[in-house]
Amino acid sequence: MTSLPDAAAARPAEPGLFAGLVDDAAVFPPGNAALADAVRLHRQHRTSGYAACVGPLLVPASSATDLVGLVGLVGPGPAETLRVGVIGRPGVAAADVAAAVSLLRGTPGVDVAGVELGWTPDWRDTRFGDLSRTLEVPRGAEQAAAIADIAADVSDSVALQAKFRTGETETWAWPDETELATFIRTAIDHDLGFKLTGGLHHVVRGTHDGQEQHGLLNVLVAVRWALNGEEVDELVPLLAERDAAVLVPQVTRMSAADAAIVRAFFTAYGCCEVTDPLGELTTLGLIEGA
Repeated sequence: MTSLPDAAAARPAEPGLFAGLVDDAAVFPPGNAALADAVRLHRQHRTSGYAACVGPLLVPASSATDLVGLVGLVGPGPAETLRVGVIGRPGVAAADVAAAVSLLRGTPGVDVAGVELGWTPDWRDTRFGDLSRTLEVPRGAEQAAAIADIAADVSDSVALQAKFRTGETETWAWPDETELATFIRTAIDHDLGFKLTGGLHHVVRGTHDGQEQHGLLNVLVAVRWALNGEEVDELVPLLAERDAAVLVPQVTRMSAADAAIVRAFFTAYGCCEVTDPLGELTTLGLIEGA
């Protein structure tokens, strides 16, 4: 297996491929950072050399009041504006998420970038105004119906996308390559953008700390080939590839147009330590400044 330094690219990838790709999920497992620490570190990320790759700070709806207090201690102002995504995990009442969104949208120094919550058949009953909405879909037989249901409401004026959990939790077994490939294929078939959450701490598929984990580059390459018409059984080997030297050339061959269409579908993913994947991308020479 080729080491990351030995697999390094001769030139960086198209910058658009990684722009705003990694949402900061520091307060969520397994990172579990204290909210105050997460805010402080996120501000550092936003002024770093890799800032262009970092998305909003993801905050649980239940922490909205605490966040208001923290932002108030800093004081509002253009330089201090904190861009956040408000998260309600599946099972959290949509009304509670809406209340958190309303509180934060009325707080100086906070910019709410979007809202994420679990998909349910009655997801349309709660309004979030013009905010983009990300709905975490279930697995199994219900998933295709959920994706089709979300896609039915997508329009130029309604920003909607699906979300799928790629990492193992105590209540969520790790989804293998076939399951992830099926989600990607189904979302693209419905012309529906998506984000991923959990498990993408590394850039290449592997076993880390005793857990199977998908790789960021594997996903980017699989999405590119899915857009080219490849079916699930053809995407599985791409998601299973464990050698960076195989994946890196496929990434660097993507043009600006390729990167734009890939990212139009794979919009972002949440990671509890954004410097982990960004550091590995730097080692591979795919980005600069991390």
